Amino acid sequence: MTPATRTKPQVAIMNAVHDLPVLVARDKGFFRDEGLDLEFVTTPGMAQVTTSHTVKFDSVFERPLDSVYNEGGIDCYRMCEWGIMKRAVEANAQGLRGRKIVALGASMSKFAIVVSRDSKIYEPEMLKDKPIAVTPNNGSEFTTLKMMEGFLTPEHVTRINVGSMLKRLEAVRDGKVAAASLVEPGISVARKWGQRILIESHSTRSEAAGDDLDGPTLARMFRAQARAVELLEQDPTPFVHYLTRETGGLLEPDELQTWRLLHAAPQPYTRERFEDTYAWTVKWNMTVPGATYENTVDNRAWQ
Repeated sequence: MTPATRTKPQVAIMNAVHDLPVLVARDKGFFRDEGLDLEFVTTPGMAQVTTSHTVKFDSVFERPLDSVYNEGGIDCYRMCEWGIMKRAVEANAQGLRGRKIVALGASMSKFAIVVSRDSKIYEPEMLKDKPIAVTPNNGSEFTTLKMMEGFLTPEHVTRINVGSMLKRLEAVRDGKVAAASLVEPGISVARKWGQRILIESHSTRSEAAGDDLDGPTLARMFRAQARAVELLEQDPTPFVHYLTRETGGLLEPDELQTWRLLHAAPQPYTRERFEDTYAWTVKWNMTVPGATYENTVDNRAWQ
């Protein structure tokens, strides 16, 4: 359906660890309570065992979610904060469909770097010049850098791509890489397999939207997510099946370590946060310089 013929805002659903508040708000009717009639568009995510291992990595804009957005099939999506930053900045630079950072997102769930059960690596600095499996230019790579920069200088943090989160788990298990960066449900699978956690950190997400999704609509979407967050913070267990089904049977719902899940209501994306985060991504050569708060961020949901 082309943008000219669409009648509903189209919202992306990818990895449940990013999108759990959206899934809960949809299932509980919170969007409907806000008077919203949304279309939910499912795209492959690297946490899912069914995701093709031939996803392109040379350009983030050729990946499934980004391609759908650029073609007008999605109006709003969320992923790790730095990934949204890169896309918002570089879409403008490359003349692609524009998008703005419209919120600090609702999911703050953890990432972890894991090593094999019998690894002789016991602290982050022992990964100097050793391969860490990540998804390039996605949250696993950005959060790996965030976790490692206190221990190693950039030239000694070696990241490689071996594919989906399942492929990363297998690469650690089979001794093909020294470590892998994972998010839930992958961390719980790693622990079930006996892999050790070397370091972990909470990781923020952001929301991106096109200019044609107006502020009042976004505000209602974020209120619905905030209601979902309240439920998740009380007890996430009724909803963890969304995460465990991404493992293709490797994990049962009661095996997911839910204490790593953390959610908060969507918030405005502040100028200070933009300046700090953008400077960080440029420092690590993860995006291009020259962007401004004004051409990257739009807190229209709160205006």
